[in-house]
Amino acid sequence: MKSILVIDDDAQFNKMLCLMLTEAGYAVFSAENGDTGMKIFRQETPDLVITDIYMPEKEGLETILELRTVNPEIKILVISGGLAQMGMSETFILAETFGASAVLAKPFDMNTILSTVSRLFES
Repeated sequence: MKSILVIDDDAQFNKMLCLMLTEAGYAVFSAENGDTGMKIFRQETPDLVITDIYMPEKEGLETILELRTVNPEIKILVISGGLAQMGMSETFILAETFGASAVLAKPFDMNTILSTVSRLFES
């Protein structure tokens, strides 16, 4: 069974995403920020990490860099919302430069994230 670590400080979104991924047949771990996420990553070694960009403690770009240091092969899906006024495309380009495997802007429908996750596992 493939495992996924979800790192997002929006508790409601995090819970909904984890439930949806669990129902899709994945083992899912959850963290509310990059610091906690990295601790879980080191303990559980998931196959994929889904991370938000803007979070307290350790934000997503820092988390991506640390993930790549710990495991250069880890697949990373970056998700973030509310970035239009903050330069979403520039932020996502930066995330890809730092090592994101794919990026999605919130809001998105669940079929989109499931197909993206599936595609990442196939690559």
